[in-house]
Amino acid sequence: MDHNLAFGQAKVYHKEGSWARRKEMKRRPIRIYADTSVFGGAFDREFSKASSAFWEQVKGGRFDLVISPVVAAEIEGAPKKVQTLYQTVLPLAKMLPITEATRRLREAYLRAKIVTPQWMADALHVAHATVCGCQMIVSWNFRHIVHFEKIALYNAINVQEGYSPIGIHTPQEVIEYEEDKKL
Repeated sequence: MDHNLAFGQAKVYHKEGSWARRKEMKRRPIRIYADTSVFGGAFDREFSKASSAFWEQVKGGRFDLVISPVVAAEIEGAPKKVQTLYQTVLPLAKMLPITEATRRLREAYLRAKIVTPQWMADALHVAHATVCGCQMIVSWNFRHIVHFEKIALYNAINVQEGYSPIGIHTPQEVIEYEEDKKL
């Protein structure tokens, strides 16, 4: 297996026996959930470059964006520029409702003490992304979501509850960089 291939690229076997990269293969958009921190990150000095690139790639069709009413509620208290970005991205997103299955999975996370009840909204973001079948969730929340111990725990509960594991990453980890496009 060639581990040097960028995500979404494939090797194709030719009749002559050689392998070649197939860049022209059309990629399907990655179904991804963005929590509220990614909206705010676009205006944070430390996270703005990766967050802005992420939003541009959402607009360009690389990602099939899913958000929740939790994001909408949290955005209401955000600075005006964050609300404006949210309104710009909203037409590109699928706003999926919180279901009873989502609430049950959040409760399983709380019973497992992945986060305390004070941070149940963070658990709800992960539960919503999981139940909605997202391949991954992006966040800048290093304390309650994008943390190596939390990721393993969220995914252990996902599997225990009959769901697939979910990728949990920062926008910096999922954006496509210019040099990757040249491969």
